[in-house]
Amino acid sequence: MTDQITTDQFFKVEMRVGKVIKAEDVEKSEKLIKLTADFGEFGQRIIFTGVRTYGYTASDFQDKQFLFVVNIPYRKMMGEESQGMILAVEDDGGKPIFISGEGLPVGAKVK
Repeated sequence: MTDQITTDQFFKVEMRVGKVIKAEDVEKSEKLIKLTADFGEFGQRIIFTGVRTYGYTASDFQDKQFLFVVNIPYRKMMGEESQGMILAVEDDGGKPIFISGEGLPVGAKVK
């Protein structure tokens, strides 16, 4: 496998539980949903996810908790910075299924 990372590299990935306090479709995009996620004492972040083409809507994320990667470089999307990434797995058809953080403390670090 050529896409392997080391254990040390993996331990550098910081994942936290975030609660989506605002989710909205990005008007000039057919794919993007803009999430404002609260991470408790770690503050709030804007995170974009390009999943509308899979049938997801903003309401699928609103007021729900998910796992997010929070220590990756920010990426410009539609003139704003995406400040992390929501975690997902793929189903057999390639559709993302998002990792729930329901019932976990907001802002908690995933180990």
